[in-house]
Amino acid sequence: MASLEPGPAVELAARVRDRLAHAGGRITPQTVAEALRAIGAVVGDATVLEVLRVLQAEAVGAGLLDPLLREPGVTDVLVNGAESVWVDRGHGLEPAGVRFADEEAVRRLAQRLAALGGRRLDDASPHVDVRLPDGTRCHAVLYPLARPGTAISLRVPRSSGWSLAELAERGAFSPAAVELLARIVAARLAFLVSGGTGVGKTALLSALLAQVAPQERIVIVEDSGELTPQHPHVVALEARTANVEGDGQIPMRQLVRQALRMRPDRVVIGEVRGVEVVDLLAALNTGHQGGCGTVHANSARAVPARLEALAMPAGLSRAALHSQVSSALDVVVHLGRSRAGLRRLREVAVLRRDAEGLVETLPAVSFADDGTVSEGAGAAQLVELLEGEPR
Repeated sequence: MASLEPGPAVELAARVRDRLAHAGGRITPQTVAEALRAIGAVVGDATVLEVLRVLQAEAVGAGLLDPLLREPGVTDVLVNGAESVWVDRGHGLEPAGVRFADEEAVRRLAQRLAALGGRRLDDASPHVDVRLPDGTRCHAVLYPLARPGTAISLRVPRSSGWSLAELAERGAFSPAAVELLARIVAARLAFLVSGGTGVGKTALLSALLAQVAPQERIVIVEDSGELTPQHPHVVALEARTANVEGDGQIPMRQLVRQALRMRPDRVVIGEVRGVEVVDLLAALNTGHQGGCGTVHANSARAVPARLEALAMPAGLSRAALHSQVSSALDVVVHLGRSRAGLRRLREVAVLRRDAEGLVETLPAVSFADDGTVSEGAGAAQLVELLEGEPR
């Protein structure tokens, strides 16, 4: 792959771009050669082709980031201004060895990606979250809201979801953990996958949904479509943001209600991040067993408090929320990262109500980086759930 580091070609391309923009010329080998001569550059076939390559890369797709996005195993590409680009190849973030010519080049890329997703990105609307035509999720914030420069975050979709065995091969968990997770799905327990950003919650949820019996119908509701379970009967609903005129918004909560009317065997919320948690809990309390989703939380212990915060804007009282959670959810599966940056299964926890009636999580099984597996206070309750009558 050709170097993407700034060099003569990138610097010349910036000068040629400005000249072509001013003159209204198209980007062709001939116009590039003419522009190079006009600015006094030494023109050779190799120089013309290299400048042309840079200009074309900037004009289509993700530009200089395209080679990174096409690399096998890449999950995220992050741009923090012109001189700081990072990539996650599944082992934590590392410098990508890619730099843009200047801040303006990053801004142009962010605006083009936003336009590909049908959104506007400018000083009046300086941030955007869109899904690109190839499924890549793009979030961008323009400078000076973002420093040291325009920030672009790209989440790369996998053409097909990981299986539990594949995640185990990548070091996410042990074979024993694979069996435990598969049993949670088979027992039709309702669960949430918790963890921070980028720890693999969506990947694990996709793998778990692939374990669902093929005769069951899965209805997925997502803010941005990312779940790709290998299952024969999946229907996915995706929320929609308002257009430039402020019309056409379809929120997650509305789609959850639609999902309940679609004869689901499993209702799945790709990421519980707002008041739709109220409808999910109501669904799980009215016969829709085996439902699941993901939620951002620093630990399994923090999940009840996180659900409180999400339900509060919907007007659900604390007591009512905990009452709903205690009867709706069975298990929390928590993910984190090892010191080396690897995504790991940290804990499987169960839920119980304390003396005040509030829900708390109890560690049932914990997994250390060195492979050690330890049982916690909730181990007996987890066994009881797994060995009880299928729900």
